[in-house]
Amino acid sequence: MNLRDGYAAVMEAVAAAWRLPDKMTVSQWADLKRILSSKSASEPGQWRTSRNPLLREPMDALSDHHPCSQVTAMFCSQFGKSEILNNWIGYTIDHAPSPMLLVEPSIGTAERYSKQRIEPMIDAAPSLREKVPSARKRDSGNTLLLKEFPGGILVIGGAGSSDSLASMPIKKLGMDEIDKYPPALGPEGSTLKQAEQRTVAFPRSKQLNVSTPVRMPVDDDDLAGSPIWRKYQASSRGVYHVPCPHCGHLQPLKFEHLRWEKGVDQRGVAVHRPETAVYMCQGSGCGLAIEEHRKPDMLADVEMGGQARWVHERAWITDHLGYQANALYTPIGLGRTWA
Repeated sequence: MNLRDGYAAVMEAVAAAWRLPDKMTVSQWADLKRILSSKSASEPGQWRTSRNPLLREPMDALSDHHPCSQVTAMFCSQFGKSEILNNWIGYTIDHAPSPMLLVEPSIGTAERYSKQRIEPMIDAAPSLREKVPSARKRDSGNTLLLKEFPGGILVIGGAGSSDSLASMPIKKLGMDEIDKYPPALGPEGSTLKQAEQRTVAFPRSKQLNVSTPVRMPVDDDDLAGSPIWRKYQASSRGVYHVPCPHCGHLQPLKFEHLRWEKGVDQRGVAVHRPETAVYMCQGSGCGLAIEEHRKPDMLADVEMGGQARWVHERAWITDHLGYQANALYTPIGLGRTWA
């Protein structure tokens, strides 16, 4: 190699070191590199955001280049809240490294989450295995509650432990099942406030709040007992709208519009046939019944060639995006049916 070639090689190395990461979104990373482990997924194999398109926008709002600083997802149980969190963790480790803190309701749940969700995800994806050394190696920087990787670290703590929330400044904060957090940590204040203080050193920090409400309020002014509801109320309040397959009317799915056969048998006992459940379109002049097998086309977003989309009640709020979804949106084969 002559002097000119050596100089060019050095300059290329310097440029590569200072080059910003590509503007890949969290969902793009997951579709490209996330592998679902048979240890933690009912459908192991390559991750597909198209399987549950409602997760795409909240995931992408967590991408490093997105201007949003806080995301709140108030979903029913077993809907994908944890997958938003897992894909954000994988994206951070592999594509956009930085200090990250995940807070679970207790140290016990933190250990279980790491063992049952995070470690299988790392083991299943080659790009993550390369960056997080095996815990079996001496000085690997990988324990059950701490994962080191080039350019960053993931600490997994419990909401009941002040020590796990006060050890370091962090850029990314994941708050899982916040309605199960203890209300306060003595004189330090609430878990939420104490964890949020860890992000003040980073002007472009990101925070994710996810939970199923432990008690839904009776109206918008009833805020007691549900931190996730309070977070959602302070957000942009997004609701997913899906098109009617008959008339195309975009609408949110609400339980009061579900119908099924009811009657009385010969003994005068009320009889319900939930297996006949259909959804009644609320479009003007339509009112036709929608059968559940039409749901995949209804849930498809623009990325999939569909029309469904998140509609934000308070669209002027762009730094705190909120999302809520009930069980009627559950994709076919992934949990509850309308019946």
